[in-house]
Formats: sequence, structure tokens, C-alpha cells
Amino acid sequence: MQATIIGFPIVPLLSDAPERPCVAGDVVAGFPSPAAQYQEDPLDLNELLVHRPAATFFLRTVGDSMTGAGIWPGDILVVDRSLTPSENSVVIACLDNEMTVKFFHREKDGSVWLLPSNPSYPPICCGQERDLQVFGVVTAAIHQFVKRRPQ
Repeated sequence: MQATIIGFPIVPLLSDAPERPCVAGDVVAGFPSPAAQYQEDPLDLNELLVHRPAATFFLRTVGDSMTGAGIWPGDILVVDRSLTPSENSVVIACLDNEMTVKFFHREKDGSVWLLPSNPSYPPICCGQERDLQVFGVVTAAIHQFVKRRPQ
């Protein structure tokens, strides 16, 4: 799965909107809840998704190697460059000058592997002969169910 940069540094998601959308409450994904509905504070997507604005950028995914992790072609990934990857972090890496999004795995011997979540793709060993740079850790994926049509 490849990723393409769509914005750096981040731009406010809803800065020009006259009013920010509100979270109207919780929604049950099983049986409906008889609980009374209530309204919460306005929803600020920057506050929800971006914890370090100066180190955050967005990427749009291409390919299907991470569909098992819920990352689909066309999704927008929120990436934080200030985070150090830990075991099983989803990372944006540049391997031999090609950008990719994969799970990060380090063996006890120190070797690093980039792991897809789709069994159709093999794990990638990042030996010393390979040029690996980790650009950041994916902190969120934005998946749209209804795509806007270009105008």
C-alpha cells in the first residue's frame, strides 16, 4: 500500500465553517438504547485527531495491503512525525525510496520488519542493505462511506 502526501503542515479542518458540527450523542451498533438523547459540545476534528500540529500531516492511501487493519484505498491517514514507533505501530516508512504504510515490528536481534495486514502481501525485511526511514506513526484513519463528487 502506498501513501501520497496531501498536506503538510496541517490546515484547520473546519476553520472557515460558520459553526462546527456537534456530536449529538452516542450511537449503539447493536440493539438500540432507550437512553435519552443529549447534545455534547461542538466537535473539533483538529482537537480530536491532531495532538501535535507542527508534527502532523495527512496522507491518502493507495493500495490494499492494510485492509485487515481497517485502512482502505482512499482513506486519509493522520500521521504524527514526533512519535517513535513501538511494536505493532502503524507507520509511514520510506523503504528504498518508496513510501509505504505497514505495521512496525522489531525482532529481538534488532532487525526491523514492515508487516502488511493483508495475507496477499509478504512481510518486508528491512535488513542493513536496505534504506529505511520511518516518517511517522499513524494515529488515525479517516474513512468516508460516501465520497464527494468532484465539481
